[in-house]
Amino acid sequence: MGTTQLESVPEPKYWHLRTVLSEALDSEFSVGEILPNERDLAARFGVARATLRQALEQLELEGRLQRRRGVGTTVAPPRVGVAVGTEQHAWPGAAGDVWQTADCDLAVPAASVADALESGRDEPVHTVHRSRVTHGQPVAAELLYIPQPSVPDLSGIDAPSGAARARAVLRELHRLELEGQDSAVELGSARADDAKALDRLPGAPVLVVTTRYIAAGRTAALSVATYRADTCRLTFGDSGGVEIHEDPQRRAS
Repeated sequence: MGTTQLESVPEPKYWHLRTVLSEALDSEFSVGEILPNERDLAARFGVARATLRQALEQLELEGRLQRRRGVGTTVAPPRVGVAVGTEQHAWPGAAGDVWQTADCDLAVPAASVADALESGRDEPVHTVHRSRVTHGQPVAAELLYIPQPSVPDLSGIDAPSGAARARAVLRELHRLELEGQDSAVELGSARADDAKALDRLPGAPVLVVTTRYIAAGRTAALSVATYRADTCRLTFGDSGGVEIHEDPQRRAS
């Protein structure tokens, strides 16, 4: 690997380095590959380590790099599209769903969730835990809340917990005719449980997408999906009209 010296440029040196590094990521490295250490990179490009860190931080913000605990700085996979405002409606777990079902429990949700479901605040609901993975790395975690009236025949299914129970809940949910769905997006920061699920540090930026599924004129299910902001991008469909609110204390729960 040769040494590349940066010429004098009018833009900040770290920004020019960011461009050079981005080109190197495209031509020399593959997704998941660990970058050389800071000392070697600084020597290669003939810059101070402080300048190098600024460029690396910028590329991390742009989703080109990931700093993984116990691993180092790696090349990030392409951003995952988070579709919002689309007129194509489907139940969670339908054909083509990219989410992986992990667990299910029956518990009383947070008051805000109960209100959104228009159920009693002391009424237990089915909570399905799902995750989304790309290139072997978690990019999103979802809590899918389903009130018991939406799946009335579930009591006869012998699967008390785990992924089997979660899949059974989704199968029963599919018996309903989906009338529509709507989504809202908020910017937030990951708290401890979000960070653990997403392999990020607490406080990392996240996108929280809340989706209501409507059947028989009521909310039949509520999804709260937390996406890593550094690996995801919003894509807008035909209907658009998504409001984005900035709330650093927002948390999916």
